[in-house]
Amino acid sequence: MTKPTKVAALVNPGDRIGYEGQWRTIKATRTDIGAMGGLFVVVTWEEGGTERFRAGDELLLERPAGIHRPAGPRPGP
Repeated sequence: MTKPTKVAALVNPGDRIGYEGQWRTIKATRTDIGAMGGLFVVVTWEEGGTERFRAGDELLLERPAGIHRPAGPRPGP
């Protein structure tokens, strides 16, 4: 089964991200520039604390309850 991901630059408040073995909810985001000029996203967690991700990092998303994608090919028009 494939897990849904989202690039760090596209995360939003309310997204639930798998991080350090637990699901955490994003409270706020902001951007930052690293020492070598790289773009980072700073995430503030609802559960407390912050973390900094490279903008291109793929983060594991928790799928909201009630949203299920069927396995296999998608039906045509």
